Amino acid sequence: MRGPDKQAIVVRTPDGELETKVEPVKALRQKYPILGWPFIRGSVNFVETLVNGVKALTYSAEFLPEEEQGEPSKLDLWFEKHLSGEKAEKAIIGVSVFLGLVLAVGLFFMLPTVLAGLFTGVVRNRILRNLIEGVIRIFIFLAYIILASRMKEIKRVWMYHGAEHKTIFCYEKGLELTVENARTQPRLHPRCGTSFLFIVMIVSILVTSVVSWSTVWIRLLLRLALLPVIVGISYELIKYAGRHDNILTTVLSAPGKALQLVTTAEPDDSMLEVAIAAMKEVIPEGEGTDKW
Repeated sequence: MRGPDKQAIVVRTPDGELETKVEPVKALRQKYPILGWPFIRGSVNFVETLVNGVKALTYSAEFLPEEEQGEPSKLDLWFEKHLSGEKAEKAIIGVSVFLGLVLAVGLFFMLPTVLAGLFTGVVRNRILRNLIEGVIRIFIFLAYIILASRMKEIKRVWMYHGAEHKTIFCYEKGLELTVENARTQPRLHPRCGTSFLFIVMIVSILVTSVVSWSTVWIRLLLRLALLPVIVGISYELIKYAGRHDNILTTVLSAPGKALQLVTTAEPDDSMLEVAIAAMKEVIPEGEGTDKW
């Protein structure tokens, strides 16, 4: 869980206890205010979220029994040999985030552009070609999510995802943070990262339909150049949807909520306990400072 001032990671250890790690939030916009400006902050927050997610996974993995941890990779061993413990951890996290970004951009943006290029000789209309590319992109994204959901470990992640949403709803409604209160809350939230990614897919269709080029390689470069614009617009849309409740926000949130039927699952009480413990650690003291 991340609040305005602190972020907390809570892990249930093999013996059933809760291990908590609380850190101050060190957002780049605090050091460089321009990175907090509208349409710029979206890309910055996206990368920061990736970094924090990898850190959380790395921290939680430390509590696995040794027989379940597996052998460290050659890259991990190289970092540990040539760098100090803290520097090695930062390097591993940096490489993980970079590879994650490369995979996401390659799979969800570059590949659809290449596949849509196969229709260049058949479909002459620029807007129609961009629409075909968008449909391919959404298909790949949905297929990836659905196939990942078949993994046992990911199913468990989706349950914790549901626990997160239920706990946040409980807090936003001003209810006491208890398992009983959280259990009755919805698991589909308008500000979910899943919703954000789906909005990115939709916005990419609209933005790239304005700019196009017949050569595939130039189109690939254009897609890369437009990524910060697409992410920036998407972030502002989901931020607006999270702050307002009207017909527009209902429409904006609908596709993402539908996808959350896949990326969230009903958690058990032990998962709700973990989410509540993390939430309690990041609740700000100042009234109104938690406004999203």
